[in-house]
Amino acid sequence: MQYTTKSTNPYHPDITIFLISIPFINAINYYLTYTNIQLNGFFLLTFTLDTLQGYLGWWGARACILYLDKKIPYENNLGKRLLIQFITTTTVGLSIITLLTELVSWLARGRPAHISFYSVDLFIIGIWFFVINGIYAGLHFYNRWRESEWIRQEDQRLKTEGLNVRLGKEEVRLQFNDVAGLFVDEEYVAACHHNGKKYYVDQSLDKLEKKLPQTHFFRLNRKFILNRSSVLGFKRLDNGKLHVFIAQHPLLPSEITVSRLKAPSFKAWFRPE
Repeated sequence: MQYTTKSTNPYHPDITIFLISIPFINAINYYLTYTNIQLNGFFLLTFTLDTLQGYLGWWGARACILYLDKKIPYENNLGKRLLIQFITTTTVGLSIITLLTELVSWLARGRPAHISFYSVDLFIIGIWFFVINGIYAGLHFYNRWRESEWIRQEDQRLKTEGLNVRLGKEEVRLQFNDVAGLFVDEEYVAACHHNGKKYYVDQSLDKLEKKLPQTHFFRLNRKFILNRSSVLGFKRLDNGKLHVFIAQHPLLPSEITVSRLKAPSFKAWFRPE
């Protein structure tokens, strides 16, 4: 089970947005800067090089933003974060573009870039970095809102939905928040109540994994899915695996091993920011 409230890219879908938009931004810059554009091979080469420079400048700015996420989160001091972010991303982005422009100019013409690059082009590009920062701030708060909505919906599911389970010949509805965990019991799947009772479920762990609220349940290995309330903590092992400590329950072991591959997802699930 993947903990899906956290994405490996907290600004998704920024990469797609800028891969598509930067060539268009470059075209607008050309329109604003040059009065006589001739569509020929030289123009295509120049446009391609400028677009690649734009990509590298944006990627440098993006790296700054991801670094600042760790050092100065938006939620701690929004005004300070936005000011520092704009200054650093603009400085880094313009520096990359300037260095590349000068390099290309010296290689192609044997002289520095034209003075208009510094008086006009960099000013226009600086405005675009202001727009880029606005897009990233917007994506941050939009994704935060989506995460909070997803968590709210999962919490609502925990309170209102449940599993159809069997106890002998009796079939009952067991609410999600009453389930301490689920595990493979010989050829069946068992659900254990917090009170110690064991019920059986006519579904595989694979199907149950997709059905359960992911904020509260995690599949530790092929045999166990546990409720967050049943997990006390964990210990890191030298091989990258984890020993997870389980709250005392007559049907559950005191420790369960989580594989090296699942360890990062488990840690993110166990201690969400």
